[in-house]
Amino acid sequence: MLHCLPPGHAITRGHTLRSVVLTAAVLSLALYAAPVTAQETAQRGPDVTLIEGEDRTVYEYRQNGHLRMVKIVPEFGPPYYLVPVNPSEGFGDIDQAELLVPQWRIVEF
Repeated sequence: MLHCLPPGHAITRGHTLRSVVLTAAVLSLALYAAPVTAQETAQRGPDVTLIEGEDRTVYEYRQNGHLRMVKIVPEFGPPYYLVPVNPSEGFGDIDQAELLVPQWRIVEF
């Protein structure tokens, strides 16, 4: 093994361990902070689509491109959600559900 160290400098076990830990920490931070590419964003699609109307606002929540939940916020009155009658039908994709029923939140913490 070839080491290029200044004269009088020795590698100790603590010095090597510290270098390895520091290198691993820097690499893990670099991987964690890596930006999402445009291709990944295009494949995933938008998570929430906001549709504003004259008398209501509609939020479409998607996961991996599948419509999972629709929230309607009317100009007057409480917001409500449209959910499928049978949630197991269509693997949770609302686009494949036969019938959607309104659902209100009674209590929210």
